[in-house]
Amino acid sequence: MMQLYDQVNFKCAKVVATSYSTSFSLGIRMFDKSIRNPIYAIYSFARYADEIVDTFHNQDKEYLLDKFEADTFEAIETKLSLNPVLHAYQKIVNQYDIDINQIKAFFKSMRMDLDNSKYDPASYNEYIYGSAEVIGLMCLKVFCKGNQEQYSELEFYARSLGSAFQKINFLRDIKADFEERQRIYFPGVNFNTFNEVQKKEIEEDIKKDFDYGLKGIKILPKEAKLGVYLAYIYYVNLYKKIVKTSHSKIADKRIRVNNGRKLFLLAKSTVRMKFNLI
Repeated sequence: MMQLYDQVNFKCAKVVATSYSTSFSLGIRMFDKSIRNPIYAIYSFARYADEIVDTFHNQDKEYLLDKFEADTFEAIETKLSLNPVLHAYQKIVNQYDIDINQIKAFFKSMRMDLDNSKYDPASYNEYIYGSAEVIGLMCLKVFCKGNQEQYSELEFYARSLGSAFQKINFLRDIKADFEERQRIYFPGVNFNTFNEVQKKEIEEDIKKDFDYGLKGIKILPKEAKLGVYLAYIYYVNLYKKIVKTSHSKIADKRIRVNNGRKLFLLAKSTVRMKFNLI
């Protein structure tokens, strides 16, 4: 019966992932079937923590985050949780030997969202590492299936890609982060005086991360390559739209890639992968 319990919990993790993100859930569907459930589990775990700091405004967020963190480590230690998301996640942490320090860094970044409204270069880099880069590294553990040499070779590239995705999110959501959560992630940027020069500097930084990320995608295990490449293509297209949009419009509305475009990119990416064109 334990096998059935595990299966039900992974199904719950999949529901969370597919409900919250069409882009990432489509990407996960492009993975080999053997690694889909682990990635659903990692994404849903991160998503629940995000909900605590970004959504539960009428609750004691610090208490909820502390409890979620404690429940996470208890689940990892006991290899059991009655929270479906945490049960699925602890299975992956234990199976793939995910670094506990990465999980601690993740919670540290989530806690920064409770306290910080502005970031200096050091706290900005620390936040990106804990909120995005470590998620990429957790996924990389799954992709490499215990091959530590392969993991070490790809570690820098995985961090770069996670960093690019997070910085794109910051730029896309700059209006909502400021107006709804009073946050500005980019060091030295004031929302009310945000200008084209600052936008260009951020874009150049993101491009460097994307360039490194693509190098890593090219040498990923085949089971993961198409799914990660598809997520990369989605974000590159979002990046291109942002580049073409003035700083004033970025600060006024959220830029999106519509679902029709996403399906086109899915088809195009599949063809490019099939003929080794990346």
